[in-house]
Amino acid sequence: MEYLLIIGSYLIGSIPFGLVLGKVAGVDVRAGGSGNIGATNVARLVGKKLGVLTLICDALKGILPMLVAGWLLEKGGQRELWMALCGGAAFLGHLYPLYLQFRGGKGVATALGIFLYLAPLAAVIDLLIFGGVVYNWGYVSLGSLTAVLMMPGLVWLLTGSASKSLLAFAIGVLIWVKHWDNIVRLMKHEEKSWRG
Repeated sequence: MEYLLIIGSYLIGSIPFGLVLGKVAGVDVRAGGSGNIGATNVARLVGKKLGVLTLICDALKGILPMLVAGWLLEKGGQRELWMALCGGAAFLGHLYPLYLQFRGGKGVATALGIFLYLAPLAAVIDLLIFGGVVYNWGYVSLGSLTAVLMMPGLVWLLTGSASKSLLAFAIGVLIWVKHWDNIVRLMKHEEKSWRG
């Protein structure tokens, strides 16, 4: 059962909502802007409404597998660990989707969904940190990188859960890896600001 939940979580995470919504609007988001299928690029290319919808859908990819796992798995034992693993599998699906030859997004919205479910107060605080960074400096990438850097500590402080904190750390590392091009542009002062 548990392994089937992990596989299902990965397949749900692999659904490229940004690409699908872009296609509905007549745009292949991989061919413009940053080439990413995430909410930021969708918003830039086809408008903020579809960008927000992409954000919601990508966040739900992280939440739904854990909801299902929590419903199906018996309480106690390793339930919390398996739920966290389902969230991690959905996250990996977004980063490396089966349906797009393993070339996916950067995972920030899916990570948000995961921690809104696993550690909601930590996620809300981290969202405020993200918003503050973007508001002050204008870079979504910098906000994302700062937020994921803070998340493991916030999760540990507010939940005391080792499995949730380790998941936050692993997700943070992968998000930093996926943002490597952004990091280079930030260091060279070449990153595109959200302010235009």
